[in-house]
Amino acid sequence: MPERGSAARPAQKRGLYRRRLRSRIILSFVLLGFCLTSLFAFATKWTRARVENQLVEDVMERNIDEYVRRFYADPSHNPPVPIDQIRGWVYSRDRLDRLYQEHPDWVDLKPGVYRIVSGVDEEGRPFAYRLAVRKTDEAWFFLAYDMTQAQRGEVQLNRTLLISVLVFSLLSLVLGWWSASKVMRPVSDLAARLRAYRGGTSEPKPLAPYFTDDEVGQLAGALDDYSNRLTEVVQRDREFNADVSHELRTPLAVIRGATELLLTRPNLDDKVLQRLQRIQRAEQQCSDLIGALLLLSRNERGQGSSNVAKVAEQLLEAHRAQLGGKPLELVLEGVSDLVIDAPESALSVALGNLIGNAVKYTQEGQVRVIVHEDAVEVADTGPGLSQEDAAKLFQRGYRGTHAGHSQGGGIGLSIVSRLCDLYGWRVGVRPGETRGVVATLYFSGEGVPALEPPREEPPAAS
Repeated sequence: MPERGSAARPAQKRGLYRRRLRSRIILSFVLLGFCLTSLFAFATKWTRARVENQLVEDVMERNIDEYVRRFYADPSHNPPVPIDQIRGWVYSRDRLDRLYQEHPDWVDLKPGVYRIVSGVDEEGRPFAYRLAVRKTDEAWFFLAYDMTQAQRGEVQLNRTLLISVLVFSLLSLVLGWWSASKVMRPVSDLAARLRAYRGGTSEPKPLAPYFTDDEVGQLAGALDDYSNRLTEVVQRDREFNADVSHELRTPLAVIRGATELLLTRPNLDDKVLQRLQRIQRAEQQCSDLIGALLLLSRNERGQGSSNVAKVAEQLLEAHRAQLGGKPLELVLEGVSDLVIDAPESALSVALGNLIGNAVKYTQEGQVRVIVHEDAVEVADTGPGLSQEDAAKLFQRGYRGTHAGHSQGGGIGLSIVSRLCDLYGWRVGVRPGETRGVVATLYFSGEGVPALEPPREEPPAAS
């Protein structure tokens, strides 16, 4: 049985990934628009400042040169200021005290052009100006160019550039949203068509004809090719399962019929009777195992119900006949009326592997099978369980540290785990109270951990 919610979670994850891809496209557009407009705004501001500085400095240099020339042409009168928004001052050597009184911050300035922010004007508004300075032996010359209007224009330009960045970023967001929807629509359509096909007996319809010959169309074609190959594999697997089921069940039926016929003969020798009974039990185990493996290969539950105590007693009886001289006691305890909704073949394989491992690795003592209200417990007095075994016990092909040279491929507990997934059971292992291992098969998965962690203290050696 598939795990509850397994279909919903992948669908939610696919939707999340799709939203993330759409979000990444939108974010790319927004970042691109923001970066480009910000770069353009910075370049505009830098170019304006550079051009303004160059032009103003050139004008101030020409005007102060003209101012000095006109002063020397007629020293008795202050020369007129060449252009508007410029005021001029001339301080002769004998009048420098007035400079200290009127503009003390100009005294230490060397010849050149300076940008000065003096605070506020008479009306309380920010005031700034460019000051050109020339100093000769006879007089010092100053020209002040009012930059207040230019400064206000710069503030307005900065505000306009900021609004432009925000507007173009918003336009980039809208364009990115539209482009992402346009780009993701074929991908979403492809995902929807894939989700619409849930499998079954019919073959899936080709996806490529529904899409144009672009990247999504190529992906759809690749998925069609993969689907065809996967369908062939599934078909071969189904045919193989059917062939195995027929070809193995036929000789097993012959063995069962011959064994039953031989067991009806009177006066059988005890050794012959034991061997015939062993053949009968082996045939039943093979039939159960084949049935369980076929159900696992098809991922479908078998029909029927099973009495747990009855199946456990049959399994213990089969192992008692194979103990030989091994000093081991096999005990069945607990309730006898626990019935589960599963065929005896599946329960026999799952519980038989747990009992078989306990019998195999316990050299002396007891193997107790305890049937509870909704679980069955197999406890042994064997060598115990290591931390490494507990972590890898249900992995396919893993053989425990106590396996030694014993027979087995390490797939028994893996089959148990797969049967638990199919029927909604749970299996757990833990060290025993004083020694050995306790394996528990829960038939109700509610509130039961899938694997009980081993205890910290090391198990006692047998």
